[in-house]
Amino acid sequence: MYYVYILRSKTSVDKFYIGYTEHLDKRLLEHENTPPDAYTHRYAPWRLETYIVFPNKRLALEFESYLKSHSGRAFLRRRLMAAE
Repeated sequence: MYYVYILRSKTSVDKFYIGYTEHLDKRLLEHENTPPDAYTHRYAPWRLETYIVFPNKRLALEFESYLKSHSGRAFLRRRLMAAE
């Protein structure tokens, strides 16, 4: 299975991170141990806002790419993230 996930900063709720992985638990742990100059370290701690499971890599990567586009970010904010 392939995962597209969205993290939201607990300290800066307007900051979020979109990623793709085959191993969600392992990848979330890696975000907690990022170098100090990395984006995910700057806005830590994070919480998992949502994730979507795909049966193949191509679909997951296409959806991740879409979420990182202008229209995809609007969709993400309206449909995939909880209101703060």
